[in-house]
Amino acid sequence: MVSVVMPVYNSAATLGASIRSVLTQTHSDLELLVTDDASSDDSMEMLRDFARQDERILPESAPSQGGAGRARNLAISRARGSYIAFLDSDDMWLPEKLERQLDFAASTNSSLAFTSYYKVDADYEGESTDFVPNGRVVRAREHVDYQAMLVQDHIGALTAMYNRTVLGTRLMPEMPKRQDYALWLSIMRDGVDARALPEPLAVYRAHRPGSLSSNKLSLVPYNWSLYREHERLSIPRSTRALAGAVWHSLRKSRI
Repeated sequence: MVSVVMPVYNSAATLGASIRSVLTQTHSDLELLVTDDASSDDSMEMLRDFARQDERILPESAPSQGGAGRARNLAISRARGSYIAFLDSDDMWLPEKLERQLDFAASTNSSLAFTSYYKVDADYEGESTDFVPNGRVVRAREHVDYQAMLVQDHIGALTAMYNRTVLGTRLMPEMPKRQDYALWLSIMRDGVDARALPEPLAVYRAHRPGSLSSNKLSLVPYNWSLYREHERLSIPRSTRALAGAVWHSLRKSRI
């Protein structure tokens, strides 16, 4: 019923916890489609070991290193499920994530659904099954339309799920960054609104290799390219959207 898409690149330190968080879902009718993007560590060996233990895990090596967007697309192209869900190899789902989200999507007739999520430090070593809720929660906005989405990416990729039966197979634009944001926008540009389950059902590792401001400012050219080239917005409209995106991103990252 659900095809879970996971890109992997040198993720041996966190990969096991991420995979186990999928395998321990209370909704078990799933396949985990993993694309290893030419890792130089033990990631692919770990994936083969997991696949030998559980036939729902379907790893594949990318023909060459192409980034997270292409790795996700290679996985999506193999999907058999009615729903496509996303999880990166350093994040985790809480055990009832899929079950709760599928029920929510069915009851609200939502073809693009997401949830709130927890943030933990990058060195967190726990498992999803023993996760103790903390106060660092990114609260999902209940309802998001295309206009609201232009100003801020309200959807945490680790919580997103779309209905492939309704929307068809949607791939991510192969951009250097912001591929997931571009995918949500392309879906919502077609008139689809996203709806969120307010309950936090995933765990995101917050990586902070540099200063907050430099990290966020580094995304400015990618957002600009997204608005101008992907969404084909005018310069004034792109400028307004970019200003709003920077402000919201800085504010959100202080959670």
